[in-house]
Amino acid sequence: MTQTADFLYATPRHALPILFAGQAQKEFTVNEALARIDLLLHPAVSGSLSAPPEEPITGDCYLVANDATGAFAGQDGAIAGWDGNQWTFVAPRNGMRLYDNTSLQVRHFIGSWTSVATPVEPNGGSVIDLEARATITELVDALKTLGVLA
Repeated sequence: MTQTADFLYATPRHALPILFAGQAQKEFTVNEALARIDLLLHPAVSGSLSAPPEEPITGDCYLVANDATGAFAGQDGAIAGWDGNQWTFVAPRNGMRLYDNTSLQVRHFIGSWTSVATPVEPNGGSVIDLEARATITELVDALKTLGVLA
């Protein structure tokens, strides 16, 4: 399993490598930073997997499921991106959001990845008022989960 390079000087949130005066091989540091930025900027994944696909395509990104195996082992909850040669893993931080192309939902990280279920729509009958109130409550809860409302 290829592991992402660790750098002596890196940003605190996403461990983007920082150049220092007189550094040799600046290209490596800059390229690594750009690869991580590419993975983290407007992130979108193709679902959750517990093992990497057999033939990933450059640019593929996934959420690593719990109890992951193979190259994903030990990376539970991370965002995994294939750059054509290796998997790069980014540990999520509270407040991160990404789009899941498989479920067509935004996922939000607060200790774990969450998404909001679609509320049940009121459908009429003698309990329409109760159903409408329950739906409004579900919508407010969903907006709170996504951080839109406090």
